[in-house]
Amino acid sequence: MNQNYRKIFANKLFLQFFFTAYLFYNPVTSKAVKLSSQNVDMTLASNELVIINFYADWCRFSGILTPIFDEAAAKVSELYPESGKVVLGKVDCDSETSVASRFQITKYPTIKVLINGQPAKREYRGKRSVEAFVSFVQKQLEDPIQEVANLFSAADVKSRVIIGYFENKESQEYQIFRKVATNLKDDCLFYAGIGEPFRAMHPPNETIIEFRPDRASPKSEHHTFTGNSADYDSLNIWATDNCLPLVREITFENAEEITEEGLPFLLFFYHPDDLDSIKLFKEIVGTHLVQEKQRVNFLTADGVKFAHPLQHLGKRHTDLPVVVIDSFKHMYQFPEKSDYRNHEHLKTFIDDLYSGKLHREYHLGPQEISAIEIVHGNNQPAEQTMPPESTFKKLAPSKNRYTLLKEEL
Repeated sequence: MNQNYRKIFANKLFLQFFFTAYLFYNPVTSKAVKLSSQNVDMTLASNELVIINFYADWCRFSGILTPIFDEAAAKVSELYPESGKVVLGKVDCDSETSVASRFQITKYPTIKVLINGQPAKREYRGKRSVEAFVSFVQKQLEDPIQEVANLFSAADVKSRVIIGYFENKESQEYQIFRKVATNLKDDCLFYAGIGEPFRAMHPPNETIIEFRPDRASPKSEHHTFTGNSADYDSLNIWATDNCLPLVREITFENAEEITEEGLPFLLFFYHPDDLDSIKLFKEIVGTHLVQEKQRVNFLTADGVKFAHPLQHLGKRHTDLPVVVIDSFKHMYQFPEKSDYRNHEHLKTFIDDLYSGKLHREYHLGPQEISAIEIVHGNNQPAEQTMPPESTFKKLAPSKNRYTLLKEEL
């Protein structure tokens, strides 16, 4: 009896020691949620912000990031303990191949950002430290809506604006408006007028939401949302269509994400004092060239800020406006005899890019090409010239990867 008791006691002591040692070497302190095909959809649907670390155990860089990401997750959990706000999750890409494939993971580790269940336009490419992750989360969860005090507070703004007039912040319509603003805060400014000061802007207990284009856009783009303001899907679609226009302004801040879309740029370089030319260009594209959006990205660019690409073309700010196609390999200038105010000339410019005519003419001169090289009267080959190298491809994300895929080893 005593011997059996001693055996039982010894076994319990061993198990306690083993369990303590296991916890020591495998601490359960991580707040990063392990995501799988069983819980990823529910996690995305039930949280405003989800940041996912896609990793592989065999990847050295994944191993370096894991404890940093876990510590950041723990701190974020302390800052935002309420459910439905933010989750930092992780996916083992070797065991969850379907999830990795769904998010098109080609390198490890990759950090994806999802807002209200939808992928953000950019992966997380900031500093990989605890402080940087926490700061990024705080920035993402800032209130995307600026409350205005009077009717004139949101006037004369250079950016595209969506402004809503509400009875109070507790209304369902305001909460839907805030959710949409979270999705599009990088593309539009969102304002809200609350209560009595804005009574004249909307009937009692009725929400009014308006879109106001930037000053360089035609006035015809100014309009009011006519759908149900308590319907998230319809408001989100309407706001997206307005905040992501056919003709966008390229900046140093958004060039990377636009370049990632993979379409050649048709760039309209303008002088910042000449807004009328931008309005005309946008009207021409919106009226006549909508069908070309599958072939090029229509972009406007401040010719003073982007002076460097113009210098490659031998142009200065006094030559503005200048129209250029950047194919990510070369930059092609709009023919001198063409007029950007003629939509057919712009259409031909795009056609010539895809037919190869622009590239051939830079090599062999602007004439009909019937041979690989043109010969002068002295039977010497014509001097071939190369179009300027693309400038905007340098603003694209780096192709350098942290590590190879396992099957590439």
